[in-house]
Amino acid sequence: MRGYFGIGVEGVSKQANVGSLFRSAHAFGASFVFTVAADYTGTGGKVADTSQAIDQVPFYAFPDITSLMLPGGCRLVGVELTDDAIELPSFRHPTQAAYILGRERGSLTQAMQDRCDFIIKIPTQFCVNLGIAGAIVMYDRIQSLGRFAPRPVRSGGPTEALPEHVHGRPVFRTLERMELHRAEPPAKGPADG
Repeated sequence: MRGYFGIGVEGVSKQANVGSLFRSAHAFGASFVFTVAADYTGTGGKVADTSQAIDQVPFYAFPDITSLMLPGGCRLVGVELTDDAIELPSFRHPTQAAYILGRERGSLTQAMQDRCDFIIKIPTQFCVNLGIAGAIVMYDRIQSLGRFAPRPVRSGGPTEALPEHVHGRPVFRTLERMELHRAEPPAKGPADG
């Protein structure tokens, strides 16, 4: 899968649930985990974070929203159950993303929601546990951006093998090479015959 993602929380209600979120992030291949305006040392989260994620994945503790720094091009995606949020099954994940969830005994602050590029929601009747919500978002990202065999029409596992990956043509970054590249006829792939 191309790109990267990180996941974090604004504020902390239950350290064990943040530990669970970070353990899931480690399992799903997150590039980093973070907290904003949260008192999270990892000690309280060790009950649930059996993979010791903050020792395996870069961990950033930002004291407040204004200090939150993300890599260039990284889009901030808030996860919050609001009326105008985009439903997760209809959301196209950015290639470079950082997901932020609110504390369990509250929501993302309005200042954080204003900072987000997108606000998404899991279509549930009420809020679910922080660790569960994060795992659902990360699973959806992997499922929608990953490379898997197509789902069958009937119940059960895939009936078709995953198509072999076909490498595209090289990308040239200089103007002279781009002009040369455009002048060449396109290469035919296996499907073109």
